Amino acid sequence: MRAVIQRVLRASVRVSDELISSIDRGLCVLIGIANDDDQTDIDYIVRKLLTIRLWPSMDGTKNWNRNVVDLDSSLLCISQFTLHATLKGTKPDYHLSMSGEQSKILYEKLLNQLKQSYKTDKIFDGQFGAMMAVNIENDGPVTIILDSRSKKSGASADNE
Repeated sequence: MRAVIQRVLRASVRVSDELISSIDRGLCVLIGIANDDDQTDIDYIVRKLLTIRLWPSMDGTKNWNRNVVDLDSSLLCISQFTLHATLKGTKPDYHLSMSGEQSKILYEKLLNQLKQSYKTDKIFDGQFGAMMAVNIENDGPVTIILDSRSKKSGASADNE
């Protein structure tokens, strides 16, 4: 599972010109689900999304000191199967992405776990499988890429 995390001042999602979701300061997270992802990938991504320290301390003396929970901020999650694309020449191939129906189940589990681990009213999402217009006002800019495979392979040197 891949998550592209962007610290935002504001973010919103529209489908057919209809506003689906919007947040103020928080995280906008693009979620890509691979064909072999499971509950352990969800656990890893949820834990990281809620604990990653992307904001400075209250007094501004320490960078990278507070997380979304500390700030009581929101998360806007957007499913994006293209995060697992590989290129065959110049054409993207999506064979590493989980099929639509299976990935929808895992994506909904991820959203539910975020709500249970944090606050239901702070978790927002787009519309699964739809063509969406995503408006992101990146704060910093700060963009972090997480991949649960790095955890599985032991390649991650982060402190759990």
